[in-house]
Amino acid sequence: MPPTAVVPYPAFMPFILTRSAARCIDTEAQSRHGFSGLELMERAARGAVEVARTMAQPGDRVLVACGRGSNGGDGWAMARLLHHLGYIVDIVSIGQPPAGSDAAANAELAHALALNHRPFEHGLPDADLIIDAVFGTGLNRMLTGMALHLIGAINAHPAPVLAIDLPSGLDVDSGHALGDAVQAAATATCIGPKAGFAAPAAQKSIGAVHIIDLGVPDELIRRHAVEID
Repeated sequence: MPPTAVVPYPAFMPFILTRSAARCIDTEAQSRHGFSGLELMERAARGAVEVARTMAQPGDRVLVACGRGSNGGDGWAMARLLHHLGYIVDIVSIGQPPAGSDAAANAELAHALALNHRPFEHGLPDADLIIDAVFGTGLNRMLTGMALHLIGAINAHPAPVLAIDLPSGLDVDSGHALGDAVQAAATATCIGPKAGFAAPAAQKSIGAVHIIDLGVPDELIRRHAVEID
């Protein structure tokens, strides 16, 4: 797999991605252009790891917070990659990835390395960096229960946070918190900036934004993204 390109934002990009656009690009990259879901997840994880390496050094303790969906799958893949690079990796999770999913496959690879993992119940361990891989662009409901508690615990932790694709709890289209949202020092987002990033309400959450180029065809992005002046 070729290296994944990561570029800082706001380097000029003539488009933004809505929830619908992100879903369509992901679906068509797989159905029409030969990408597998695992390949896209691995590219996202590799790009996000490059950002994480600017925020922590090998030997540091990195806490990866994973949800049960694709964003969590990115987190499980990052945990494996960071472990191989010499970081001390701990994982907390809410829910199990669906059986047979790409997220489940990456969770199994991480479990095979015997990485320290526990379901989130209350409180978080010491860490030098937190990876927020709880919720991605698909979240469209108000947060409740354990998910809401986890986001509160992340925000209460003294370590800086790197959010994957967008801070968990942030609505991708409006930029408003769905009950609460992770306040990240940096966000590694896939393909292009999300529509909600420009909202004033999102500024305390997104931090420094980095764009991960997944290598999907430009014509696919042009067809679904929203052009801006």
